[in-house]
Amino acid sequence: MAKKEARIIIQLECTEAKKEGKPASRYSTMKNKNNTTERIELKKYNPFLRRHTVHKEIK
Repeated sequence: MAKKEARIIIQLECTEAKKEGKPASRYSTMKNKNNTTERIELKKYNPFLRRHTVHKEIK
């Protein structure tokens, strides 16, 4: 039997852009779902706000 993939592609969406009424920036990345079961948060650059903001994992 083949092994089930541990790495999955996830989408990160800006949390601060919604509060300010600007378009939300999104990034895609990969994570190992066996090691990191909870949703991740990373600081990424938002070009609409022109600063680094917290991006949370969405579906």
